[in-house]
Amino acid sequence: MCGIVGILKFNLHETMNDVRVKRMRDVLWHRGPDDQGLMVVGNVGLGHRRLSIIDLAGGHQPMANSDRTVWITYNGEVYNFRELRTDLELRGYTFTTKSDTEVVLRAYEAFGEACVERLQGMFAFAIWDQRRRKLFLARDRLGIKPLYYAATDSEFLFASEIKAILAADSIPPAFNRKILPEFLATRFVAGAETFFQGIRKLLPGYTLSWSLAD
Repeated sequence: MCGIVGILKFNLHETMNDVRVKRMRDVLWHRGPDDQGLMVVGNVGLGHRRLSIIDLAGGHQPMANSDRTVWITYNGEVYNFRELRTDLELRGYTFTTKSDTEVVLRAYEAFGEACVERLQGMFAFAIWDQRRRKLFLARDRLGIKPLYYAATDSEFLFASEIKAILAADSIPPAFNRKILPEFLATRFVAGAETFFQGIRKLLPGYTLSWSLAD
């Protein structure tokens, strides 16, 4: 498993504080002892803790495309990434690593948000598209890999675990009483709500896009 985190500030002219993103990332050290990465550009910050499975030497994240306008932080394994890579190479895309992360990144460049329809595996990832000023989140169909998110008046946050969102110090930890009846009745929370007010989970098979305008 790996750990992914990120913050998107709604104000395009506000600079991201990399200390907060690092704090979120490092809370998830147990999810990725092999490597760590950080990307902070303008009003966006992405972080990653890596457990190396595929392409042990390459695959450092967050990973960018060739002109550094699209970035990904990714957790999971795409089982058909070799077939996808072959298809993308036939379409003219080139690769610098042997990782499935780069295949997902290139698939987004080729197919946009519809790239998830071509992925077979377990995954949760976030892509920042600088050209479109859009953050795109996706989670696998069975929900094997976790992904949580929250929004305040000034920013959008996401992470593999709730405690990483809380580490950003913009969402106060508060019990979400609304889910208590369902949990006591079924020992499960079926929807997007969590035990923490203001923090939701991206449901299995769902995607989420957040775009910024001038």
